[in-house]
Amino acid sequence: MIVKGEAVVFGDNVNTDVIIPGRYLTTLDPEELARHAMEGLDPEFPSKARRGVIVVAGRNFGCGSSREQAPLALKYAGVRCILAESFARIFYRNAVNIGLPVLECPGISGMVSPGDRLTVNLAEGKVRNDTKGLTFQALKLPEFLLNIIKDGGLIEHLKRRLGRRGHV
Repeated sequence: MIVKGEAVVFGDNVNTDVIIPGRYLTTLDPEELARHAMEGLDPEFPSKARRGVIVVAGRNFGCGSSREQAPLALKYAGVRCILAESFARIFYRNAVNIGLPVLECPGISGMVSPGDRLTVNLAEGKVRNDTKGLTFQALKLPEFLLNIIKDGGLIEHLKRRLGRRGHV
Protein backbone atom coordinates (compact mmCIF):
# COMPACT_ATOMS: atom_id res chain seq x y z
CA MET A 1 0.00 0.00 0.00
CA ILE A 2 1.56 3.28 -1.19
CA VAL A 3 0.51 6.72 0.08
CA LYS A 4 1.65 9.93 -1.62
CA GLY A 5 1.13 13.54 -0.66
CA GLU A 6 2.51 16.92 0.14
CA ALA A 7 3.92 17.41 3.63
CA VAL A 8 2.30 19.62 6.23
CA VAL A 9 4.71 19.95 9.14
CA PHE A 10 4.04 20.44 12.86
CA GLY A 11 6.28 20.27 15.93
CA ASP A 12 6.29 18.31 19.17
CA ASN A 13 3.39 17.71 21.56
CA VAL A 14 0.52 18.47 19.18
CA ASN A 15 -2.40 17.65 21.44
CA THR A 16 -5.92 16.55 20.63
CA ASP A 17 -7.32 19.88 21.88
CA VAL A 18 -5.42 21.57 19.06
CA ILE A 19 -6.22 18.89 16.49
CA ILE A 20 -9.95 19.45 17.10
CA PRO A 21 -10.92 22.07 19.70
CA GLY A 22 -13.42 20.98 22.33
CA ARG A 23 -16.10 23.46 21.23
CA TYR A 24 -16.65 21.36 18.08
CA LEU A 25 -17.16 18.06 19.87
CA THR A 26 -20.93 18.53 19.98
CA THR A 27 -21.21 17.44 16.35
CA LEU A 28 -21.17 13.88 15.08
CA ASP A 29 -20.60 15.02 11.49
CA PRO A 30 -17.03 14.15 10.45
CA GLU A 31 -17.15 16.69 7.61
CA GLU A 32 -17.90 19.44 10.14
CA LEU A 33 -15.05 18.25 12.35
CA ALA A 34 -12.76 18.34 9.30
CA ARG A 35 -13.56 22.02 8.70
CA HIS A 36 -12.00 22.84 12.08
CA ALA A 37 -9.03 20.45 12.11
CA MET A 38 -5.82 22.09 13.36
CA GLU A 39 -7.38 25.54 13.22
CA GLY A 40 -5.49 26.69 16.33
CA LEU A 41 -2.12 25.92 14.76
CA ASP A 42 -2.86 26.60 11.10
CA PRO A 43 -6.18 28.19 10.14
CA GLU A 44 -5.49 27.25 6.49
CA PHE A 45 -5.00 23.57 7.30
CA PRO A 46 -8.43 22.36 6.09
CA SER A 47 -7.92 23.96 2.67
CA LYS A 48 -4.38 22.52 2.42
CA ALA A 49 -5.53 19.08 3.55
CA ARG A 50 -8.29 18.86 0.94
CA ARG A 51 -5.58 18.18 -1.66
CA GLY A 52 -4.56 15.07 0.28
CA VAL A 53 -1.61 15.64 2.57
CA ILE A 54 0.79 13.76 4.79
CA VAL A 55 1.22 15.25 8.24
CA VAL A 56 4.78 15.19 9.58
CA ALA A 57 5.35 15.93 13.25
CA GLY A 58 7.78 15.61 16.10
CA ARG A 59 7.38 13.74 19.35
CA ASN A 60 4.17 12.87 21.18
CA PHE A 61 1.68 13.64 18.40
CA GLY A 62 -1.92 13.32 19.59
CA CYS A 63 -1.22 13.73 23.30
CA GLY A 64 -3.88 15.06 25.65
CA SER A 65 -7.41 13.77 25.91
CA SER A 66 -8.41 10.50 24.28
CA ARG A 67 -11.02 12.07 22.01
CA GLU A 68 -11.71 9.84 19.05
CA GLN A 69 -12.75 12.85 16.99
CA ALA A 70 -9.12 14.01 16.61
CA PRO A 71 -7.96 11.40 14.07
CA LEU A 72 -11.44 11.45 12.50
CA ALA A 73 -11.18 15.21 11.87
CA LEU A 74 -7.77 14.74 10.24
CA LYS A 75 -8.89 11.85 8.06
CA TYR A 76 -11.98 13.67 6.80
CA ALA A 77 -9.96 16.84 6.24
CA GLY A 78 -7.85 14.91 3.70
CA VAL A 79 -4.88 13.61 5.68
CA ARG A 80 -3.64 10.46 3.95
CA CYS A 81 -1.02 9.50 6.54
CA ILE A 82 0.68 10.83 9.67
CA LEU A 83 4.43 10.44 10.20
CA ALA A 84 5.77 11.42 13.59
CA GLU A 85 8.76 10.81 15.83
CA SER A 86 6.31 9.30 18.33
CA PHE A 87 2.59 9.19 19.07
CA ALA A 88 0.44 9.23 22.15
CA ARG A 89 -0.67 5.58 22.29
CA ILE A 90 -4.42 6.21 22.45
CA PHE A 91 -4.26 8.57 19.44
CA TYR A 92 -2.24 5.98 17.53
CA ARG A 93 -4.80 3.26 18.16
CA ASN A 94 -7.76 5.56 17.47
CA ALA A 95 -6.18 6.44 14.11
CA VAL A 96 -5.66 2.80 13.18
CA ASN A 97 -9.22 2.00 14.26
CA ILE A 98 -10.59 4.46 11.66
CA GLY A 99 -8.14 3.39 8.95
CA LEU A 100 -5.82 6.42 9.11
CA PRO A 101 -2.21 5.28 8.57
CA VAL A 102 0.21 6.38 11.30
CA LEU A 103 3.91 5.55 11.28
CA GLU A 104 6.57 6.30 13.84
CA CYS A 105 9.57 7.51 11.91
CA PRO A 106 12.67 8.47 13.91
CA GLY A 107 14.48 11.50 12.50
CA ILE A 108 11.71 12.58 10.14
CA SER A 109 10.72 15.86 11.77
CA GLY A 110 13.96 17.66 11.03
CA MET A 111 14.28 16.36 7.48
CA VAL A 112 10.98 17.34 5.90
CA SER A 113 9.89 20.87 4.98
CA PRO A 114 6.34 22.07 4.34
CA GLY A 115 5.36 21.27 0.78
CA ASP A 116 7.88 18.44 0.26
CA ARG A 117 6.43 15.57 -1.78
CA LEU A 118 6.45 12.30 0.15
CA THR A 119 5.89 8.67 -0.81
CA VAL A 120 5.14 6.18 1.97
CA ASN A 121 5.23 2.42 1.50
CA LEU A 122 3.11 1.27 4.43
CA ALA A 123 3.93 -2.41 4.04
CA GLU A 124 7.70 -1.83 4.16
CA GLY A 125 7.71 1.22 6.43
CA LYS A 126 9.75 3.13 3.86
CA VAL A 127 9.31 6.89 3.59
CA ARG A 128 10.81 8.78 0.68
CA ASN A 129 11.11 12.53 0.53
CA ASP A 130 10.87 12.86 -3.25
CA THR A 131 11.66 16.58 -3.10
CA LYS A 132 14.96 16.16 -1.27
CA GLY A 133 15.86 12.64 -2.41
CA LEU A 134 15.99 11.27 1.14
CA THR A 135 14.73 7.91 2.39
CA PHE A 136 13.73 7.02 5.96
CA GLN A 137 12.85 3.79 7.66
CA ALA A 138 9.78 4.03 9.84
CA LEU A 139 8.79 1.41 12.37
CA LYS A 140 7.02 -1.15 10.26
CA LEU A 141 3.37 -1.74 11.05
CA PRO A 142 2.56 -5.25 12.23
CA GLU A 143 0.60 -7.14 9.61
CA PHE A 144 -2.63 -7.17 11.66
CA LEU A 145 -2.59 -3.34 11.94
CA LEU A 146 -1.76 -2.97 8.26
CA ASN A 147 -4.76 -5.18 7.44
CA ILE A 148 -7.04 -3.01 9.56
CA ILE A 149 -5.82 0.10 7.73
CA LYS A 150 -6.14 -1.57 4.31
CA ASP A 151 -9.73 -2.52 5.13
CA GLY A 152 -10.60 1.08 6.06
CA GLY A 153 -10.65 0.69 9.83
CA LEU A 154 -11.50 -1.78 12.55
CA ILE A 155 -15.25 -2.01 11.91
CA GLU A 156 -14.80 -2.69 8.18
CA HIS A 157 -11.99 -5.10 8.94
CA LEU A 158 -14.19 -7.09 11.33
CA LYS A 159 -17.09 -7.08 8.86
CA ARG A 160 -14.81 -8.50 6.17
CA ARG A 161 -13.35 -11.15 8.47
CA LEU A 162 -16.72 -12.23 9.78
CA GLY A 163 -18.21 -12.12 6.29
CA ARG A 164 -15.54 -14.49 4.97
CA ARG A 165 -16.53 -16.97 7.64
CA GLY A 166 -20.23 -16.61 6.87
CA HIS A 167 -21.17 -15.10 10.23
CA VAL A 168 -22.58 -11.80 8.97
